[in-house]
Amino acid sequence: MTTSDSNPPEYGASPGSSASEPQPVCHRHPDRVSYVRCKNCGRPACGECQQPTEVGVLCADCVHQNQGARTTRRSDTPWVTYCLMGLCVVVYILQWVTVAQPQGVTQLFQYAGVYTSAVALEYPWLPFEPWRMITSAFVHSLANPVHLLMNMLVLYMMGRALEPALGRVRFLGLYLLSAFGGSVAVLFLSEPHVPVVGASGAVYGLFAAMFILLRQSGGQLASITALIVLNLVISFVGSNISWQGHIGGLITGGLTAGLMLGLHQLFSKRMADPTLPNASGGLSATAVAQLGTWLAIAAVFVVLVVLTWVGALSITL
Repeated sequence: MTTSDSNPPEYGASPGSSASEPQPVCHRHPDRVSYVRCKNCGRPACGECQQPTEVGVLCADCVHQNQGARTTRRSDTPWVTYCLMGLCVVVYILQWVTVAQPQGVTQLFQYAGVYTSAVALEYPWLPFEPWRMITSAFVHSLANPVHLLMNMLVLYMMGRALEPALGRVRFLGLYLLSAFGGSVAVLFLSEPHVPVVGASGAVYGLFAAMFILLRQSGGQLASITALIVLNLVISFVGSNISWQGHIGGLITGGLTAGLMLGLHQLFSKRMADPTLPNASGGLSATAVAQLGTWLAIAAVFVVLVVLTWVGALSITL
């Protein structure tokens, strides 16, 4: 047996590193190594303490400080999330109230490709109702109440994180466009006479947005990636599940979030560039950010409308 002349590494240091170069650890949880640093204070933050924001990942302390400074401007309570959840619950109750009617809430709100087909424009007995592509996200299966419960649970979890980070307008736009995108995928990939219901397409859009936000801000992607993969597996192996709507919502949500954040960063850099005087045209930083948001929403909306029209032409009786 031999002894080593070197001292054991200090706490927080790896065996191959010197004691003078310890691994960065979370300031709240010193037993957790983290290489992700807060964009504000520069301190390492573990996965539990990381808070994704528009400017990057912030630690929990800086988020609380910023919230205190912003109380006079706006509340970070996710009111849009709560309103969407409440609306889904109210609609579900109305579905049960009108379940015996031939044209109840479920029949009026559900979506199938036939409702947005060119054929519907030729035959008066076949309604052309494109708004169903959005309203279908607010009705759920009466035969399976768990459908509503799971969607509302995920909406609550994702909304609490995404709505304060993105802002209410962007979050609402993201949610509705993801629902729209899910219906577009149903139009192309499902049987035109098979109706679909549920907020799953919109929820998958929130999954994609969370992934984009964490990736852009340097956050940990393992948890959200595992969540997306697990839900996709369930979508494909489960029965009576519209995987088409899930895929469409996921793609649309990722595209929308990427455009929103990308345009926000682009316009912010142009405003901060000293070589570009009056680059913002006299607009405030808030106005420029809102401009980027509406451009992103408009661009995705136009693409979805065009795809809807193309899909409508492909449906025949």
